[in-house]
Amino acid sequence: MAGAATFRWILQLHKDVPKAARFYSEGLDFTVNVCTLRWAELQSGSLKLSLMQSHNNHLLQKGYSSLLSFTVTDINTTVTKLMALGAELDGPIKYEIHGKVAAMRCIDGHMLGLYEPA
Repeated sequence: MAGAATFRWILQLHKDVPKAARFYSEGLDFTVNVCTLRWAELQSGSLKLSLMQSHNNHLLQKGYSSLLSFTVTDINTTVTKLMALGAELDGPIKYEIHGKVAAMRCIDGHMLGLYEPA
Protein backbone atom coordinates (compact mmCIF):
# COMPACT_ATOMS: atom_id res chain seq x y z
CA MET A 1 0.00 0.00 0.00
CA ALA A 2 1.39 3.39 -0.98
CA GLY A 3 2.01 6.06 1.67
CA ALA A 4 -0.42 8.93 2.12
CA ALA A 5 0.23 12.18 0.33
CA THR A 6 1.81 14.86 2.48
CA PHE A 7 0.95 18.51 2.24
CA ARG A 8 3.73 20.60 0.68
CA TRP A 9 2.66 24.27 0.42
CA ILE A 10 -0.07 26.73 -0.55
CA LEU A 11 0.58 28.96 -3.57
CA GLN A 12 -0.73 32.49 -4.04
CA LEU A 13 -0.25 34.69 -7.11
CA HIS A 14 0.76 38.31 -6.52
CA LYS A 15 1.75 41.33 -8.60
CA ASP A 16 4.48 42.34 -6.13
CA VAL A 17 6.04 39.31 -4.39
CA PRO A 18 8.37 41.23 -2.02
CA LYS A 19 5.43 43.42 -0.88
CA ALA A 20 3.29 40.32 -0.27
CA ALA A 21 6.14 38.63 1.64
CA ARG A 22 6.51 41.73 3.83
CA PHE A 23 2.74 41.70 4.44
CA TYR A 24 2.80 38.14 5.82
CA SER A 25 6.11 38.59 7.62
CA GLU A 26 5.26 41.83 9.42
CA GLY A 27 1.52 41.31 9.72
CA LEU A 28 1.39 37.66 10.81
CA ASP A 29 5.00 36.94 11.86
CA PHE A 30 5.73 34.44 9.07
CA THR A 31 9.40 33.54 8.61
CA VAL A 32 10.70 34.38 5.13
CA ASN A 33 12.82 31.45 3.90
CA VAL A 34 13.39 32.81 0.35
CA CYS A 35 12.30 36.02 -1.35
CA THR A 36 13.07 37.17 -4.89
CA LEU A 37 11.16 39.46 -7.24
CA ARG A 38 9.35 36.43 -8.73
CA TRP A 39 9.11 33.88 -5.90
CA ALA A 40 8.97 33.71 -2.10
CA GLU A 41 8.60 30.93 0.41
CA LEU A 42 7.35 31.76 3.88
CA GLN A 43 6.71 29.56 6.87
CA SER A 44 4.61 29.54 10.03
CA GLY A 45 5.18 26.36 12.01
CA SER A 46 4.80 23.50 9.55
CA LEU A 47 2.70 25.58 7.09
CA LYS A 48 4.56 26.79 4.01
CA LEU A 49 3.12 29.60 1.91
CA SER A 50 4.62 30.17 -1.54
CA LEU A 51 4.15 33.43 -3.41
CA MET A 52 4.64 33.64 -7.16
CA GLN A 53 4.62 36.70 -9.40
CA SER A 54 1.88 36.98 -12.01
CA HIS A 55 1.78 39.67 -14.66
CA ASN A 56 -1.63 38.47 -15.87
CA ASN A 57 -4.32 40.57 -14.18
CA HIS A 58 -6.93 37.97 -15.10
CA LEU A 59 -5.26 35.57 -12.68
CA LEU A 60 -5.33 38.12 -9.87
CA GLN A 61 -8.86 38.40 -8.60
CA LYS A 62 -10.45 41.32 -6.84
CA GLY A 63 -13.23 39.07 -5.61
CA TYR A 64 -12.75 36.24 -3.16
CA SER A 65 -9.58 34.32 -3.86
CA SER A 66 -7.77 32.00 -1.50
CA LEU A 67 -8.88 32.11 2.11
CA LEU A 68 -6.28 31.48 4.79
CA SER A 69 -7.51 31.17 8.37
CA PHE A 70 -5.36 31.96 11.41
CA THR A 71 -5.81 31.66 15.16
CA VAL A 72 -4.36 34.79 16.81
CA THR A 73 -3.81 35.81 20.42
CA ASP A 74 -5.05 39.42 19.98
CA ILE A 75 -7.38 40.06 17.07
CA ASN A 76 -7.41 43.85 17.53
CA THR A 77 -3.61 44.16 17.38
CA THR A 78 -3.43 41.81 14.39
CA VAL A 79 -6.15 43.74 12.50
CA THR A 80 -4.33 47.01 13.20
CA LYS A 81 -0.99 45.61 11.92
CA LEU A 82 -2.59 44.17 8.77
CA MET A 83 -4.49 47.40 8.02
CA ALA A 84 -1.22 49.36 8.29
CA LEU A 85 0.15 46.99 5.62
CA GLY A 86 -2.79 47.58 3.25
CA ALA A 87 -5.50 45.12 4.31
CA GLU A 88 -9.16 46.07 4.81
CA LEU A 89 -11.75 44.58 7.10
CA ASP A 90 -14.42 42.73 5.11
CA GLY A 91 -17.19 43.57 7.58
CA PRO A 92 -16.95 44.18 11.31
CA ILE A 93 -15.11 42.10 13.89
CA LYS A 94 -17.72 39.70 15.25
CA TYR A 95 -17.90 38.84 18.93
CA GLU A 96 -19.23 35.28 19.09
CA ILE A 97 -19.67 33.17 22.22
CA HIS A 98 -16.66 31.04 21.20
CA GLY A 99 -14.43 34.03 20.45
CA LYS A 100 -13.79 36.93 18.09
CA VAL A 101 -13.71 36.49 14.31
CA ALA A 102 -12.78 38.81 11.46
CA ALA A 103 -12.38 38.59 7.71
CA MET A 104 -9.78 40.73 5.99
CA ARG A 105 -9.31 41.48 2.30
CA CYS A 106 -5.60 41.66 1.64
CA ILE A 107 -3.35 42.68 -1.21
CA ASP A 108 -4.23 41.22 -4.62
CA GLY A 109 -7.68 40.14 -3.37
CA HIS A 110 -6.62 37.31 -1.05
CA MET A 111 -8.72 36.80 2.08
CA LEU A 112 -7.64 36.12 5.65
CA GLY A 113 -9.86 34.79 8.40
CA LEU A 114 -8.77 35.66 11.93
CA TYR A 115 -9.98 33.87 15.06
CA GLU A 116 -9.26 34.75 18.70
CA PRO A 117 -10.63 32.03 21.00
CA ALA A 118 -12.66 33.17 24.01
